[in-house]
Amino acid sequence: QEQLVESGGGLVQAGGSLRLSCAASGRTFSTDAMGWFRQAPGWEREFVATISWRGTTYYADSVKGRFIISRDNAKNTVYLQMNSLKPEDTAVYYCAASPEGGVPAGRSLYDYWGQGTQVTVSS
Repeated sequence: QEQLVESGGGLVQAGGSLRLSCAASGRTFSTDAMGWFRQAPGWEREFVATISWRGTTYYADSVKGRFIISRDNAKNTVYLQMNSLKPEDTAVYYCAASPEGGVPAGRSLYDYWGQGTQVTVSS
């Protein structure tokens, strides 16, 4: 059974850092684009970052320059390094996999999703 499991969320002060991990199992996701999305209470789930199977990255403007997405295909794991965190980054963060080539940003292009991990940034 294909599964994505996020970890690394928590509570951090503004200006701090967190590193999220997403471990994939059930099949190899090495040829999928892997993305991170987030959802704050009362808001729709929004795109954060994505990385193609070749390693090309694409970021939402709101996190560009602060977040770094990476992947280790040998470990079937994708990471999101989050620096200079702001209170507005507070959300549940979801990992997702897409069979699309390139760097898809649309939520509908992803067909596997994790359960999410909470990130809370205090001011």
